[in-house]
Amino acid sequence: MTHFRPSANLETHDVANQPPPFENINLYETDAALKTAVEKNGGACHAAHLSEFGARCGSAEVAEWARQANKNPPQLKSFDRYGHRLDEVEFHPAYHQLMDLGLSAGYASIAWTAKEGGHAAHAAMVYLQAGTEAGVGCPMTMTYAAFPALRHAPDLAREWGPRITAQAYDPRFIPAADKKAATMGMAMTEKQGGSDIRANTTLATHIGGDEYELTGHKWFCSAPMCDAFLTLAQTEAGVTCFLVPRWRPDREGDQLTNGAPSRADGARNAFHIMRLKDKLGDRSNASSEIEYHGAYARRIGEEGRGVRTIIDMVQHTRLDCIAGSAGGMRAAVAQALWHAQHRTAFQKKLIDQPAMANVLADLALEAEAAAALAFRIARSFDAAANDETEAAFMRMATPIAKYWVCKRQPGAVYEALECHGGAGFVEEGPMPRLFRQSPLNAIWEGSGNVIALDILRALGREPESLEAVRAEIAAARGANAHLDAHLAGLDRWFKPGALNEGTARTFAEAMALALQAAALHASAPDYVFDGFCKARLDPAHKSFVYGAIAPDVDARAIIARAAPAA
Repeated sequence: MTHFRPSANLETHDVANQPPPFENINLYETDAALKTAVEKNGGACHAAHLSEFGARCGSAEVAEWARQANKNPPQLKSFDRYGHRLDEVEFHPAYHQLMDLGLSAGYASIAWTAKEGGHAAHAAMVYLQAGTEAGVGCPMTMTYAAFPALRHAPDLAREWGPRITAQAYDPRFIPAADKKAATMGMAMTEKQGGSDIRANTTLATHIGGDEYELTGHKWFCSAPMCDAFLTLAQTEAGVTCFLVPRWRPDREGDQLTNGAPSRADGARNAFHIMRLKDKLGDRSNASSEIEYHGAYARRIGEEGRGVRTIIDMVQHTRLDCIAGSAGGMRAAVAQALWHAQHRTAFQKKLIDQPAMANVLADLALEAEAAAALAFRIARSFDAAANDETEAAFMRMATPIAKYWVCKRQPGAVYEALECHGGAGFVEEGPMPRLFRQSPLNAIWEGSGNVIALDILRALGREPESLEAVRAEIAAARGANAHLDAHLAGLDRWFKPGALNEGTARTFAEAMALALQAAALHASAPDYVFDGFCKARLDPAHKSFVYGAIAPDVDARAIIARAAPAA
């Protein structure tokens, strides 16, 4: 491959010992851990498609789109110059190009339209695009995850299902019925409750059939230019799930045409964007605070069963949190490996310096363990409809992995940034963006305490899910002495009084490490599996920082497997 190099001859010195740009590289074909995980978990039939998508994600063109979309964040337009209410968000063209890249390739649809391995393919696309630009992943993930929730309302599923699985992107702000494809978001939390959505105060007034009008607010509404939103509001029966379109289906109300109101083709719904959030990361994506002023909505599922209805969507967005964090880690580690392959210090390539090699190998173990578990869980999503054991495994393993993998991302990305030295701290490169993005998935769809308590409640409600997870872990027993010792230690958690709210996080960590080891045993080479067990499960070599791995870990082989093409 060739890399464009600007002039290196300056008046005072020649520019030397700098890595070429990390671009025009196929992010699928150069990621052995990803390819193995996809193939071992039912996605082999999608290899050609993923290779094509990986080539696009790794191109210089897409890297430039990512830079532009973050350099030029979305802007809220509340009103036009005449004073008409707009409630629109304007994006840089690069944002729309990134959305088109994912949606036209099947990011939101392939899980529901593929004959086999759909969720494995979807997870791979989440993983790949997260390493390029994760901000657009939010609306695409919500569109993907809305599909199973719509099944609770067959009429809405027939109407909206084809729109959100159309494998296309249509950015126009017009009624969804007139578009070639649609996107769907979610608006759940409120100021007074946050994750405690049962404390929501938004009210739903019944106006006939499955139709309601909503009055209230939402504290976080990401991607407010989606065509419709799943949201929660109070009815007389309790918290209920609703679909809120950006346009009303009736012919009443004002539509702006050339800056002036006219009566035609539906009206803008009373969905008012109050402001956009100024966020730490995820800057290409708009996150907003909204108010409903009698907004038109249609009920999904039974009144008073909103939390149960929305959980189908939440479970799928959690899969994307896991795959996205695995992809974000891989992107950071690949950047560090690329830098170390091409940078010389003290007469050696950085990658050949023993201290740096240990750090890079440790990071590679972290990234591959995250990928292996993410795709094992994706396989359970594909199999759940026809295999109750897989369904049970999915219900418990998903929150465990979401808790752990997402929490590991910021530390891994930071260490990869440090591998670049000062160059990693400069905004012209991708590392600051990857670092700012890294905490998000641990917060989205349940922060650490919420997830840990969800796991605890699931243990009581669904003991078969715990048994499925324990069986998965037990299948690796005998493969490594450190893993065997860790599995023996897990037994203490099932004694009376051991599990409670105060110990839930420790339990989630212990189970996640066992699941990662089991996933690596099933999909990775022995030197990766054994290296992970020594680095994460051996008390003699467990460390609070990356790079303090055991001397008998095969760091060279691990690095060679993880390194992108030089």
